[in-house]
Amino acid sequence: MKRIIVVGSSNTDMVVKTDRFPRPGETIVGGEFFLFAGGKGANQAVAAARLGGRVQFVARVGEDLFGQQAIDGFMEEGIDCTFIERDPDHASGTALITVDGQGENSIVVAPGANDALLPEHLREVDFSDALVLAQLETPVPTILEAARRAAGGMILNPAPARPLPEEIYPLLLAITPNETETELLTGVAITEEPGTRDLAANKLLAKGVKHVIITLGAKGAYYSNGEESFIVPAPVVDAVDTTAAGDVFNGALVVALARNYAWREAINYAVKAASIAVTRMGAQASAPREEEL
Repeated sequence: MKRIIVVGSSNTDMVVKTDRFPRPGETIVGGEFFLFAGGKGANQAVAAARLGGRVQFVARVGEDLFGQQAIDGFMEEGIDCTFIERDPDHASGTALITVDGQGENSIVVAPGANDALLPEHLREVDFSDALVLAQLETPVPTILEAARRAAGGMILNPAPARPLPEEIYPLLLAITPNETETELLTGVAITEEPGTRDLAANKLLAKGVKHVIITLGAKGAYYSNGEESFIVPAPVVDAVDTTAAGDVFNGALVVALARNYAWREAINYAVKAASIAVTRMGAQASAPREEEL
């Protein structure tokens, strides 16, 4: 199995369950409160490690209790924490999450030390012969530098959605936006019409990406490489919290690719992992283990 390097964010998630989201200016009474380890990079690193991946996590946390708890948790999951740095000037990242009665979520992130993960912090990382997984909760210049160092082996989950420099696309093995992120990157709104997915994927492929995977929530995931395209459907489950569905999908995908699975097989593996995750509360807490798949 190839090594997996995850470059990304680490947050502490503070979650409140409620029947519905408040309207602007409205205060409502929620239900249970939960404190979870989160952050898109950390979620994906944990998801990959739980599924048997050889994971090294490159991140930045504060010199505070949340930062120490995060590192302790990564070590318990068997993640190599050599390149997780403690930042004396910034607090660890935090996220405020509201989950409604249908399992949908609304999230506000305070990035803290994640915003201080800079390109120079990658200098000592050995990217040779590794698959690299990254997201967009850390500075884009850092992700661009990781893509350059990954030698064509980066999978980019472009979340949260933001514009990307054109030079990053030819450096990517794969990009994995959801429907909203796809529209921001391509200008194409994804609808039930299959042609919209093809059109959006072709725009990304034209930029130089080798493989495009558009995650479709409960409908599964769409794949295209310019020569073939297909949809891998998702199992029907009772969702209680979709917070980490995309993160578990990406963590599972990179593990499957590290095992040299074919793309359809890898996406099927990732869809199943995400389908398990949405039946549980929490981000990292919801990531399944290999035996569950």
